[in-house]
Amino acid sequence: MSTPPVTGGRRGRPGYDRATLLDVAVAAFNERGYDGTGMEELSRRLGITKSAIYHHVTGKEELLELAVNRALDALFAVLDAELDRPVTATERLERTVRGAVRVLVDEQPYVTLLLRVRGNSPVERRALERRREFDHRVADLVAHAAAEGGVRDDVPPGFAGRVLFGAVNSLTEWYRPEGGMTRDAVADGLASLLFEGLRRPS
Repeated sequence: MSTPPVTGGRRGRPGYDRATLLDVAVAAFNERGYDGTGMEELSRRLGITKSAIYHHVTGKEELLELAVNRALDALFAVLDAELDRPVTATERLERTVRGAVRVLVDEQPYVTLLLRVRGNSPVERRALERRREFDHRVADLVAHAAAEGGVRDDVPPGFAGRVLFGAVNSLTEWYRPEGGMTRDAVADGLASLLFEGLRRPS
């Protein structure tokens, strides 16, 4: 895989900046697995020496941490953006799902990597802890939506949250930008399908 170099990064190391290095690393981790990707592989893909990579990061684990935090930060930003909106919990829940879809479309390689984390290192365990926090906050939002009568209350909130975001996360497996659907079309379609099934019957 060949990626054209971009300018930037620290002075004295022309070619790749840290953002481009991270993109290449995430692609390699997704293709070969994190454990199966060594610094030699990253050096080969980038066309630079390993010492040039170490100019930007301390090693492979830092690249993983930067990558999963990028995905998590974007997802938490969606939740946080909805906290103070003067809307119902049901509207906030639907807006959160739509926002998460947009994150997955925009950051698909990074979210794909996040979803493959299994807790084999301190970085991965911290990522899993943040994922659990996100899941708990979504479950709380589902519970509030059920309490106000906006969604059905015969489904446990934690289960409903996992179903909602299981569908959202499935985008990493099948969504391709070249397929013709814009991220807004995907967000609208998925939210409509999910919430028509989740709303309390009239």
